[in-house]
Amino acid sequence: MPISLVDSHAHLDDKRFADDLDAVLNRANEQGVDTILTVGCDLESSQRSIDLANRYPQIYAAVGIHPHDAVTATDAAIAQLRSMVAANDKIVAIGETGLDFYRDRAPRDVQRDAFRRQIRLARELGKPLIIHDRDAHDEILSILREEQAAEVGGVLHCFSGDLDFARACVAMNFLISFPGTLTYPTNAALREVAAGLPIDVMLVETDCPYLAPQTWRGKRNEPAYTRSTAETLAQIKGLTLEDVARITTRNAWRLFGIGHVEQQSRIAYAIRNSLYLNITNRCSNACTFCAKFHDFTVKGHQLCLQHEPDVNEVIAAIGDPSRYDEVVFCGYGEPLLRLDLVKEVATWLKQHGMTVRINTDGQANLVHGRDILPELAGLVDALSVSLNAADAATYQRLCRSEYGEAAYDAVKEFLRAATKHIPSVTASAVALPGLDVEAVHKVANDLGVEFLRREYNEVG
Repeated sequence: MPISLVDSHAHLDDKRFADDLDAVLNRANEQGVDTILTVGCDLESSQRSIDLANRYPQIYAAVGIHPHDAVTATDAAIAQLRSMVAANDKIVAIGETGLDFYRDRAPRDVQRDAFRRQIRLARELGKPLIIHDRDAHDEILSILREEQAAEVGGVLHCFSGDLDFARACVAMNFLISFPGTLTYPTNAALREVAAGLPIDVMLVETDCPYLAPQTWRGKRNEPAYTRSTAETLAQIKGLTLEDVARITTRNAWRLFGIGHVEQQSRIAYAIRNSLYLNITNRCSNACTFCAKFHDFTVKGHQLCLQHEPDVNEVIAAIGDPSRYDEVVFCGYGEPLLRLDLVKEVATWLKQHGMTVRINTDGQANLVHGRDILPELAGLVDALSVSLNAADAATYQRLCRSEYGEAAYDAVKEFLRAATKHIPSVTASAVALPGLDVEAVHKVANDLGVEFLRREYNEVG
């Protein structure tokens, strides 16, 4: 399956690409890297980046003044950056800017002033920021907060902080970008950051010609090697390369408006080796933590249906189911609202020897006014039921069922009864801040079912 990756931070204007840039871009394309953001570090490199973006359709530019060159960030220079952006719609960000307290090539007070000026410029122009941060985590956060940088957001490029710092940046509307250093055997700390964040806030980059992945370490880095970092990220997150490419490309599209993303809503969508079926956007709950209230995508797939598909449309969307380990009824709605369709499609899937799972809110018996579980016997191999609380009041506060607090007891009874008809039954809970997940786990144990903790922001 072809992939589409974005190298979200490159320096293609570097003289090390002067003699073979076309070959470099061809190699990138062969590896699925079809979009590249080349980033300015001063006025001259910013202009060179613009020239490259004008010359090649797959290249976009960012303009800014690096902290090493902060002394050049005069009023006139900021005005020139403003003029550059106004004159070219392929400029998608301001940066790289930030603080570098490791090399200190410019006085720190000058760095701070240049950083603030460029944040204000980004807010004025409505452009995201590309942040360089070296040994300056606390001051980066302070200045971003003071200058209200969350208004435009951006990315911490070539991330070098810890997980707490990453989460603080994400809370301020910034993404986290990983370069080839993610692949270095000694860089377990960075891999821990990647493991601890949802992939929905990540980008991949090269920072070429610097920081080549382990395979090419010590050699010139180039955009094609973005794929190596994406492969490592896939291993860390337990995803496929296709998943990582799709998700990080959509993240780049959201932030910068670049990259090739599928806009059409999906009925059938793959994650890892499972195929998920999105058959309705209706739900009997309006969960406070449900991402569809601000974004209808899951792991890079667009799930906002234009209409509810019929049986033939669902089967056509599935294609050959044998390519997958299982088929799961789970979209951005409650699948058992469409019980008849679920039974028909599940019958077809079982005829093809497939394992079938349903992710549900467990309120189907309330919806249909009868015990529907016997109707699923023999058709469904596994049920995952969102329990989400240890008592009715908490459940209703979090899940906002249209059936009120009576829904919670109905969900528990659904779980208890499901064990008589379905081979594998699991209760799940989203680990929301402040929720006593262990108390929910105990309820699941008392009901005689397995329990799954779902990390907040990782639901899907």
